[in-house]
Amino acid sequence: MSDLQECLLQLAAEGNPKFTRALHPGIENILGLRVPDVRNLARRVAASPDWERQLAELEHTYMEERMLHGMVLGYVKSLPLEERLEHLRAFIPLINSWSVCDTVCSTQTFARRHPEEVWRFLTPYFTAPDEYAVRFAVVMTLCHFVGEARLDEIFARFDAICHEGYYVKMAVAWAVSVCFVKCPVPTERYLASNRLDDFTQNKAIQKIRESFRVTPADKQRLLAYRRG
Repeated sequence: MSDLQECLLQLAAEGNPKFTRALHPGIENILGLRVPDVRNLARRVAASPDWERQLAELEHTYMEERMLHGMVLGYVKSLPLEERLEHLRAFIPLINSWSVCDTVCSTQTFARRHPEEVWRFLTPYFTAPDEYAVRFAVVMTLCHFVGEARLDEIFARFDAICHEGYYVKMAVAWAVSVCFVKCPVPTERYLASNRLDDFTQNKAIQKIRESFRVTPADKQRLLAYRRG
């Protein structure tokens, strides 16, 4: 057992495994840790001079080990961009749940300092065969890249996704809803004409209508773009 796995097992006493497992059907070996506890541990590891050794010793038995691994890659400082991207490239195949994907993506704030390089890094993952690799690209996009300047390219990438995975479709719907909140006019044009499947289109509209940052008039008008 690695030192980090032992730390996670100790934190498990404060967790809620029954609740967490209910949110992750089909995922095994869940400790049910609180995400803030995993984040705090990740920050401590990232500040350690031997963080690479500690990550190398992770066994990835538990979902939270994978979450910790990805978070450390976001929190570690003074890591050259190419090395950071190589670490991420090796990490992406370890993603095994929506929560590992999403919490890790939100931590990769370095992407905002290197938008062009990171966007090039993400591009192949939009059409990857693995469900969580595609979700990683989509959630990284909604966390760090949504803005008027890149919307056309973002929408083109979404239209090119052909993965049938549920967690891919839900991520794209979520991303489109974020695009609408930040850039409503061009996103409405996209909703009026795109290549999304009906499920994703309708989920995107549902998520937009659930937002407190969208006006009642906009919510009503968007119903016209529902399909089926």
